[in-house]
Amino acid sequence: MIIGPLAVPIRGRTILLGLCAIALAGACAQHGGLSALVSNAAFAADGQSGLKLPSEAIFVAEVVALLVVGRLFGEIMLRLGQPAVVGQLLAGIVLGPSVIGLLLPDLHNLVFPADHAQRAMIDGVAQLGVLLLLLLTGMETDVGLVRSVGKPAASVSIMGIAVPFGCGVLLGLYGLPDSLLPNPSQRVVTALFLGTALSISSIKIVAMVIDEMHFMRRNLGQIIVASAIIDDTVGWIIVAVTFGLARPGGLNLFSLVGSVGGTIIFLVVSATLGRRVVAALIRWANDHLVSAVPAVTMILVIMGVMALITNAIGVNTVLGAFVAGVLVAQSPILTKQVEAELRGLVVALFAPIFFGLAGLGTDLTLLKNPTLLALTAGLVLIASLGKFGGAFLGGKIGGLSRDECLALALGMNARGSTEVIVATLGLSVGALDKTLFTMIVTMAVLTTMAMPPTLRWALARLPLNKDESERLDREAFEKTAFLSNVERLLVAVDDGASGKLASRLAGLLGRGQALPITAMSLDVSQRPPVLEQAGAGVMASGDRARLPGSEDDAAAVPMDVTERPITGSDPIAAVGAEARKGYGLLMIGIEPATTPEGGLDPRLAEVVKAFSGARAIVVARGLHRTDPVHGPLQFLIPTSGTGASRRASELGFALARASGASVTALFVGDPIDAPRSGKRRRAAAAEAKSQMGADILRQTAALAARFDITATPVVRQASDKDAAILGQARRAGDTVIVLGVSMRPSDRVLFGALADSLLEGSQHSLLLLVDDSGIGLAG
Repeated sequence: MIIGPLAVPIRGRTILLGLCAIALAGACAQHGGLSALVSNAAFAADGQSGLKLPSEAIFVAEVVALLVVGRLFGEIMLRLGQPAVVGQLLAGIVLGPSVIGLLLPDLHNLVFPADHAQRAMIDGVAQLGVLLLLLLTGMETDVGLVRSVGKPAASVSIMGIAVPFGCGVLLGLYGLPDSLLPNPSQRVVTALFLGTALSISSIKIVAMVIDEMHFMRRNLGQIIVASAIIDDTVGWIIVAVTFGLARPGGLNLFSLVGSVGGTIIFLVVSATLGRRVVAALIRWANDHLVSAVPAVTMILVIMGVMALITNAIGVNTVLGAFVAGVLVAQSPILTKQVEAELRGLVVALFAPIFFGLAGLGTDLTLLKNPTLLALTAGLVLIASLGKFGGAFLGGKIGGLSRDECLALALGMNARGSTEVIVATLGLSVGALDKTLFTMIVTMAVLTTMAMPPTLRWALARLPLNKDESERLDREAFEKTAFLSNVERLLVAVDDGASGKLASRLAGLLGRGQALPITAMSLDVSQRPPVLEQAGAGVMASGDRARLPGSEDDAAAVPMDVTERPITGSDPIAAVGAEARKGYGLLMIGIEPATTPEGGLDPRLAEVVKAFSGARAIVVARGLHRTDPVHGPLQFLIPTSGTGASRRASELGFALARASGASVTALFVGDPIDAPRSGKRRRAAAAEAKSQMGADILRQTAALAARFDITATPVVRQASDKDAAILGQARRAGDTVIVLGVSMRPSDRVLFGALADSLLEGSQHSLLLLVDDSGIGLAG
């Protein structure tokens, strides 16, 4: 039974509530009722009388209250089609002076006493939560997406920021009474914070609804998300600069020039040198530290250092955390895994505490004043119309249709978590007072709750066009494809012919798929040949890799090859230890590959068993025995329609595209049985088998088209599949047979009869892709 709000079965919830009621009743009986219990505890918290509660107990009570109530309200909001952050804000409002503080003031003072030292403890957690939230926001920022949508996103973002920002600044300068300003002499700073709060959009809320409506990869969905990303980025830069202006001493030209200049330098260095440094640090931590989740620790350190840098140049730490997330997202390794680990911690702990505290600081009782209520309504109206009008105008400038502009303008109107963070920062530096803070949070909640239903209505009016359909189909393939989910390639080779051929193929794959390569030599005294053949700008064989979509077939793509020396006397154990550091594919080439009696050589078998993911075993035969580096490449891919066969086809097509080699796709069907059941049934059986082969080859041809190559289809019917494959290779002059296999349950490394026959009798080089998740061709 899962114990949690709305997640436990009815009977479990009843038992849980019953236990809580019994415990509460016992406490009430001991202390003379709930009122006495709360009053006594409240006095104790103030240190005046009763049982003394230590500050750490109050801190734990605050955390528990924010987590439990935040989770409960978040679950309710999610089930109503609203973002969880709205529920967390409402939880804070309920726990704060607006509800509990009004109805049960003693209980409120017990859990959330008005003590600055006590408040500082929970505020410290919230401040760390802000940095982690901004780190995750940066990691979700797709820089490539922003580039791909170009003009529409830029125009929407510029107008969507400029119009509401101008409205907010004008409101702050001329529309707010002095009574709402914490410091009337710094009205400009308050106006800047207010303009930023009105202009920024919440990428998390926007992305949630877009993804729910299956619009994330639609053209308009990309424009909306990219515009929100730009909004976030520009907004945090404005916040950081405004924060610098709000420092003690007031507004001055020197402060302005220092903040703006420091921000520009920081962003330029981060986008150039910083990206390489961050990627190198994450890889170093992952590959050299042996403690648990070292990459996560390194990312948190990077976030902290960059936050301190932005603080040192006079802008807010949130900018450093956000930029750190953007750079981490561009790291070539472990991005998805690290993001998942960080997200769990942030969503479960830090987000409910931060947004709950923001709700605690919101006192809705202030709005019982008709003047303040009217000002709040006016603020919501100005924010909504300003953002809607600016985004709509930007969409028109970007060439979008009226319906697209309508959906875009409605989507950009959600403020959500971003607005609350901005308001909290403004409150912390004295640019906003509590009343204005309450008004802004109210506006954030209302605009966020209004956005999902209106955006769903607008998106439902936009049909899918042909270009979008083709692109979505392609992206759906890439999401589930084998090679698309390989982030790093590990190569374990010796200096023999198989090792050199494996190094050559690894270089082609790494260059063609833009994969970082780590090379290990199983000859301790030798340098991995992959470094000599693939580490330079062009392969020693003259092969040139072609990237998908590259206009230049001989595009010189920089290689990312790292030599990992063998430590200790056991190279097999060293490969196994390295394999646990986050590799999607191991390519192996060592001599001998097989024993004289048949089957894999024990040394090669040990390497295969040392890696739990996909393994590509390279065995050099024929021309490649004498010239593995320069020998011609022509690929034969036997296909059977299984998952292992499909993944092997992907690997063969990627290598063919990278090298410009030809490909033959071969389907070997079972022969038609002897004429026992009559001519008509034999013909039907033959037709069914022929149709099955045609369907499999059609699917294989479609897969080849994904890699921008054409595979020659061939159908054979034979009882001896190995003989049919070898015969086809001889006739066509193919030099490499790519076969998908799977491990058989055994103490030995077995791939089945077909793979064993090819290993024993083939005069053509073999590339066996071992995939334990599927069933291979072997029969």
